Amino acid sequence: MAADQRHKPDRPHQYPGRQADAEQLPARCREELSGFRGELPESFVYSQSDYNHFNANHGGLGYEFEHRFNAAFQVRQNLRFSAQETDYHHLYYNGMANNTTMNYVAFTVDENATIFNVDNQLQYEADFGPVENTLLTGVDYSRHQVDGNKRYEQAYTVSVLDPNFNFDVTEPPIYQDGVQTIDRVGIYAQNQARIFDRWLLTLGGRQSWVRNTYDDRLANDDTRQDDQIFSGMAGLGYDFDNGITPYVSYSESFVTNVGSTFDGSLFKPSEAGQVEAGIKYQPTFFNGFFSVAVFDITKTNVLTTDPNNANFQVQTGEVNHRGIELEGNVSLGNGLSLTTGYTYLDAKITKSNDGDEGNRPARVPEHQASLWANYKIPEGALEGLSLGAGVRYIGDSYADNANAIPVDGYTLFDSAVRYERNNYELSLNVSNVFDEDYYATCSTSGCIRGEGRVIKGMFTAKF
Repeated sequence: MAADQRHKPDRPHQYPGRQADAEQLPARCREELSGFRGELPESFVYSQSDYNHFNANHGGLGYEFEHRFNAAFQVRQNLRFSAQETDYHHLYYNGMANNTTMNYVAFTVDENATIFNVDNQLQYEADFGPVENTLLTGVDYSRHQVDGNKRYEQAYTVSVLDPNFNFDVTEPPIYQDGVQTIDRVGIYAQNQARIFDRWLLTLGGRQSWVRNTYDDRLANDDTRQDDQIFSGMAGLGYDFDNGITPYVSYSESFVTNVGSTFDGSLFKPSEAGQVEAGIKYQPTFFNGFFSVAVFDITKTNVLTTDPNNANFQVQTGEVNHRGIELEGNVSLGNGLSLTTGYTYLDAKITKSNDGDEGNRPARVPEHQASLWANYKIPEGALEGLSLGAGVRYIGDSYADNANAIPVDGYTLFDSAVRYERNNYELSLNVSNVFDEDYYATCSTSGCIRGEGRVIKGMFTAKF
């Protein structure tokens, strides 16, 4: 039986201020303080409390199985299991107590998480006169489980006049302790047909069942919510002799919402419908691929404040995303290749009871772009050696739906060196080469500072 969750202010997987779990001060705190005492000293902005630490042990295993019975039938099974153990403590900024005093919150996570996925597929290929047809059917199952507790206490202040972390932090009280389990089962089918060697028709559908349970050890209570929904898709394209393929498509998706309205009715899944049209171009006179697409996505059943019961939510909200995507891949010969992309996104809250209708949704940049160049030595003593370099741009956004907290965009440079010989590969990847200082994501509670320069080495062997 589904439980009434009206008196649970936070979902089992949510907790106060979790988005602001690292170095939030520069974004909101420094902005607030600028009207009082000026910016905080950089030595404090980059400092950390001795209480802070993040330890995680994680691993996974799985397999991919494939067998073709004959020219028509083929089966596949993909399975993966992964687990992570997390020990997280953080003291983070949580607003101003007054003009000269900052509030700080002690927050911890101690949990074990597991994810199990298995996907079973049957593929049937056959020609029917002028139609080349491929039918894919499948059943998949996944289980996500998180077992642990979270602690929270707003009990610390730091002076703006003398900012420092020279004080002891005690373990805060537990506010959430339990096990959340999400089981998903899906049955799907997709048919791809090439008709008269020109027309490309794709039809598909998926029926999903989702069960979300929470065993609350603090309240000694169990809650459960069941959702089921059908989503479909369709696409049509046409291949011209010159390598141009125009197409149109429509697809549906959903995400579950945990909780209930004031009267106890369980939230329905939020649904999205996407219409897309574009052109793909593969030149016949050189090695390259280009695409341009325009899209319009509308998400409905979005949670928004209940106008009659301010502490609850109803599903009358709506968000619209429309934009254009450009992609290009070009081989310039002699081992040199380029990959580039650009996205323009016009995002808008179209229905809301929160006073933010017409605003841009939080954490959605208007512009994104990337460029990557790679050079692979084709022959000689250094054959198998490749060098790559690229740049990524993420545009300006807002930390909140009210659009009151702007977040600056950022540009990052990356590089890579790889050497491949026979069945072995050695690689060295460097992201954020110039150690750019930026904020990866922001919310009303503050910002998470992005990763600095990261250097990763990897050795791969194929048997």
